[in-house]
Amino acid sequence: MSMISVNEAKQLIADQVHLLEPVTLSLKVASGHVLAADIYANYDIPAFPQSSMDGYAFIFADQKKELNVVGEMAAGTNQVLTIKIGETSRIFTGAPLPDGADTVVMQEKISQVNGKIRVDDEQLKPGSNVRDKGSEIKSGALAMQKGNLLGPAAIGFLAGIGITEVVVFPMPKVGLIVTGNELQQPGTELQFGQVYESNSYSLSAALQQEGITDLRIYQADDDLEILTAVLETTLQNNDVVLLNGGVSVGDYDFVIEASKRCGIEQIFHRVKQKPGKPLFFGTKGNQMIFGLPGNPSSVLSCYYNYVLPALNGLSHKENSIVEIKARLSHDYKKPSGLTHFLKGRYENGYASPLTAQESYRLSSFAQANCLICLNEDQEEFSKGEIVKIMLLPNS
Repeated sequence: MSMISVNEAKQLIADQVHLLEPVTLSLKVASGHVLAADIYANYDIPAFPQSSMDGYAFIFADQKKELNVVGEMAAGTNQVLTIKIGETSRIFTGAPLPDGADTVVMQEKISQVNGKIRVDDEQLKPGSNVRDKGSEIKSGALAMQKGNLLGPAAIGFLAGIGITEVVVFPMPKVGLIVTGNELQQPGTELQFGQVYESNSYSLSAALQQEGITDLRIYQADDDLEILTAVLETTLQNNDVVLLNGGVSVGDYDFVIEASKRCGIEQIFHRVKQKPGKPLFFGTKGNQMIFGLPGNPSSVLSCYYNYVLPALNGLSHKENSIVEIKARLSHDYKKPSGLTHFLKGRYENGYASPLTAQESYRLSSFAQANCLICLNEDQEEFSKGEIVKIMLLPNS
């Protein structure tokens, strides 16, 4: 199969994205998920007329009178207090209004005369400083629609109306297979020909950034039988499988053959891009399988371009990658035939390619806040020319 374009690859992946089956979660662990069902209020919130400040509750028609203080209402009280014409009660923020009262004057706007209270607020109107019953939401009303992302405010709002569980689209379960006989874990002493394994660290961090914590990491030697067995095991437990390394056409690249043995349908292999040309994508039922190159910059470039949008789609979330236009900070040349994704810095409307663009070097990616996307067929780009960039998450 010949190489395909970046846009073709993205569309082929998008065509395979499906929503994961909704699950019920405790509200306490639902942050970052998207609602899979509408939520309706079970109560009026607040459940009673409520003071919005510390002050005095009274009948508005008495605002010109000197009022007798007959008690107080504190937040959380369960006592019932009734005031009559000519009376007022001390009240605190969040407390229920006494029966008969309709207005609250803040404590700084009163004066005391002969042991009584006088209201000194000409701006006061009937109902001032009172939160009406059901003013946040009425019982039976739609509180939040399916499709809403549950961020901090949404979680707090739902807790505030008494919700304890929500039906959401789950985060995908991800299995990561790291291949390569030369790889050693950080902290060990390198022998000749060995390198430290870093891709599982960067991918784990990227997934955690998206709230994906159900990640299983597997190690496979550069051996077809071993890789096939590990891949078979990984497919049993995960919605998405990421294979790292072994996707090229060398003597020790076994991902393509192992995927065939495991019944994975190849959608494409090799994309007209730099870095990450050997990218593989396939499916098995509803599972999505990505074969990522082994070079660290290639891994992250492919993750942000292809894997992350798919993960977001499975959970019904908007793409975490924001694409905007920016001006190039200086001239740039590249060969025709491949889309280039340059590690860059975006500031004040300008995108600057960083040094160390080679796919094996991650130092520049560590400083980047964007990927600069240079068109496949164009060779020369001028300073100030408008190009597309991808803003990296939380950059």
